[in-house]
Amino acid sequence: MIGPAPLYALLRRLDIPFDYIEHPPLPTLDVAREVLRDRDVHLCKNLFFRNHKGNRHYLVILSGDSSMDIHAIEHRLHEGKLTFASEHRLQRYLGVTPGSVTPFALIHDTDHHVRVFLDKNLLQSSHLSFHPCLNTASLTLPLDGFIRFMDHTGNAYEWIDLYPDESQ
Repeated sequence: MIGPAPLYALLRRLDIPFDYIEHPPLPTLDVAREVLRDRDVHLCKNLFFRNHKGNRHYLVILSGDSSMDIHAIEHRLHEGKLTFASEHRLQRYLGVTPGSVTPFALIHDTDHHVRVFLDKNLLQSSHLSFHPCLNTASLTLPLDGFIRFMDHTGNAYEWIDLYPDESQ
């Protein structure tokens, strides 16, 4: 398996089952859907933001079926103006490169600096899929295993409705 051995060891120690799928880099969700089409898994968008002062960082995990509206996310998070974090910040806080953003990278955030916001719609999924800190593989795991992983990280996280109410 390619990727960080400590991640796989942690998942095993937490008794979280996972499937490992090696593949070429997946530049878009459409390509990922094609590669993972035979699996019962919910694909996710993983976005790493910083606030306007640059002193807070957020990992936002959306349903892969959603369209990303940064202004709607700013409104829902009540954290002020957000911008995508730089490659330097991505490396510093999550230890990954662009294209490899994943909640599994929280294993590198030993200071628990990054706050995580999760799309409530993901709670309807049986399995989720994320890169294991690089984009040439994917791990699929059951939702309850993902929650166990998040609880273990020590990072603050919350499930929120990230989409505007279309009836308004």
